[in-house]
Amino acid sequence: MSLKGKTLFITGGSRGIGLEIALAAAREGANIVIAARSNKPQPKLPGTIHTAATEIVSAGGQCLPLVMDVRDEKRVVDCAAEAAAHFGGIDILVNNASAIYLAGSLDVPAKRFDLMQQVNMRGTFFASQACIPYLLKSQNPHILTLSPPLNLDPKWFSRHTAYTISKYGMSLCVLGLAAEFGPQGIGVNALWPKTVIQTAALAMLKGMVDPKNCRHPNIVADAAIALFKRDTKSCNGNFFIDEDVLREEGVIDFSTYSVEKGQPLVPDLFL
Repeated sequence: MSLKGKTLFITGGSRGIGLEIALAAAREGANIVIAARSNKPQPKLPGTIHTAATEIVSAGGQCLPLVMDVRDEKRVVDCAAEAAAHFGGIDILVNNASAIYLAGSLDVPAKRFDLMQQVNMRGTFFASQACIPYLLKSQNPHILTLSPPLNLDPKWFSRHTAYTISKYGMSLCVLGLAAEFGPQGIGVNALWPKTVIQTAALAMLKGMVDPKNCRHPNIVADAAIALFKRDTKSCNGNFFIDEDVLREEGVIDFSTYSVEKGQPLVPDLFL
C-alpha cells in the first residue's frame, strides 16, 4: 500500500524517533502533522516543530506543525480537528510522545512521576480518543504506539517502577484499543526497538550506554513505514520489535543501522 497522500498525526515528533518516522513517511509523499510542545529552541534538546517541518518538506512531504502539550486534552482535540480539516482527514496516529525518568522508587519526585503518567499513558489514551473519529473514516487506518511488549517479570520494575508503569500503561492502551476498534477496521499496534537507539533520551541513561553500541532511529522508522503499509484486517493487537518487522520484510543486513559498525549492540529496556 502507498503512503502517498496519507496523513500522519505524530505526537512529540520534533526530534528523535518521531521525526525519523515523519521523514520516512514524507519521502513517500505523506502529509505530516507534528504535534509537540517544542515551539522554541531549547538549550539541552535539539529541534522544534518548525525545524521539523522544514526537514519534512525538504524530504518531499507536506507538514502542519502544531504546538500541543499532550497533557492538555482540549488542545489535543483541537489539534486533531485542525489536522483533519487541513489535510481532509487523519489516516495514521503515532503515539510517540514520551517522558522518561529512570530512578529507584525512593528517588522519584511526585512531579516526575506525574509527568510520566500524564505524557505516556494519559497522553496516549487521549490522543487516540481524539483521532479515532477521523481514523474510522479512513481506509486502512493505523494507530502505532511506541511502547514495549507487556512482561510482568519483576526485573523490569525493580530499578525504575514509576517509568515501567507509565510505559506499560501505553501498552495496555494498545491492548484495549486493539480489541475495541480492531473489529471496526483500525489496526492498533505497538512498536519497540530491539536495541538502544541513539536519541536525546540516551542522556537519561546517565552514561550507562555508549552511543557506539546503539542503532540509529531510522531502523524504527523503517519498521513503522512497513507496518503502515500492512492491511489492518490482519495487522492488529501486536507488539512488534523493529528488527523482527524488517526481517519479515526481507531485510538481512542490519549493519547500516549501527552507529558504529562492528560494535556490540546493547538491548533496549524491557527486552
